[in-house]
Amino acid sequence: MADPAMSVSPYWELTFDADGDPAGRGRDRLLAGVTERKVRDLVVFAHGWNNDRSGATRLYDRFLAPVPRLAPAARIGYVGVVWPAMRFSDEPIPDFPRAVAAEAPGRLVLDKDTRHALLESFPGRAILVEQIARLLEQKPPEGAELEEFGRLVRLLVEVVAPGPQALFAADTVAEGVPQSEPEMLAGSSAAACEEFARALADLDAPGARQGFGLPNPWDGAHELLRQATYYAMKRRAGTVGERGLGRVVGQLAKAAPDVRVHLVGHSFGARLVSFALRGLPEGVRTVKSVTLLQGAFSHYAFAARLPHDARAGGVLQGQQNRVDGPVVCCHSRHDSALGTMYPLASRMAGDSRSVAGLDMGRVLGAKWGAMGYDGVQAVPGTRAYTLAEALRAKLPGSGCVNVDAAAVVRRGGPPAGAHSDILHEELARLVLAAGRIR
Repeated sequence: MADPAMSVSPYWELTFDADGDPAGRGRDRLLAGVTERKVRDLVVFAHGWNNDRSGATRLYDRFLAPVPRLAPAARIGYVGVVWPAMRFSDEPIPDFPRAVAAEAPGRLVLDKDTRHALLESFPGRAILVEQIARLLEQKPPEGAELEEFGRLVRLLVEVVAPGPQALFAADTVAEGVPQSEPEMLAGSSAAACEEFARALADLDAPGARQGFGLPNPWDGAHELLRQATYYAMKRRAGTVGERGLGRVVGQLAKAAPDVRVHLVGHSFGARLVSFALRGLPEGVRTVKSVTLLQGAFSHYAFAARLPHDARAGGVLQGQQNRVDGPVVCCHSRHDSALGTMYPLASRMAGDSRSVAGLDMGRVLGAKWGAMGYDGVQAVPGTRAYTLAEALRAKLPGSGCVNVDAAAVVRRGGPPAGAHSDILHEELARLVLAAGRIR
């Protein structure tokens, strides 16, 4: 496979399968190349819900392009992590051409690009994909058909044994037991579709319903499929981070101990690089910064205790201490994928309280919120800045740092909002500031 044309050099790719196993010779080329090219600082970027290599490399090319100009004297190398994630084609991405982020004719049926992405992401499940697509097209009025739709979606995203992925879905742990079964996959599919339909209606026309009238629950069925698919991507991100990238960073520390590593992740890629900390061998201190761009995982992931449950804590509690530098979390109130849909999709089984008529961002967000929406929560000592303040200040040398990036992360239509609006020079500057790269 030919290397992509990139705006930065030297550039290497690390490709992993869904279980975190490296593919090809990318790891070997990286381990040898950083020494040959006399790299001092290595920026490692992991994408979110892209569904192919070209989409990921275009993101890396555009985001990293300003870095050589911003730090001309630094000896920087670059790594793009490629892992098997996907996105739905009806989600527009700001600053990307329609060929990369094509909008589907409508979000309530499966267009051919999304079908192809599902088949690529869940190999061997073509019959399930076709059954799901048929129900979305027909929208039968019987409630039993919505339950059947939910059953098919669960079958699509379930882990096929043997494999390690089932261990990596949780963001929180209660008395040592991972909490990973969301209500949308364990409870009533009809109820989940109704809640997603209401949320979508509010995103399309805020305040228009004023509590009157109920949308067709089939309007939320496509969103149930999307969120269930993203749940599977979230699970994969943890697997690839800990079993894949974390191990490679450990091998790099042994082969080139003076190289300073800076982990950067967008969306589920932020989860991936955070779980990589858990996969570092004991004693490795070469990770000098972590920058999380619109991280699609729990804002309590690093917490030792949850505010609403003293028995529970984040699955990454204390992992920020593995970084010889700060963990910088960028968040934006304009990210509706994380502010509205993520709390609905992340609510755990057994917490079936209806949110009809309530402020979801306040009621569900406090408990099931994502750090890309409101930052790292319940970690003592976490510092908070606006983006402008962070770029002017000297960032802390350790611990968690929240940066409100809403001034630039603000564009994008429903259902994702500004979730993918990250191609800004200010954010590239923040990566350099977090890592003290000069």
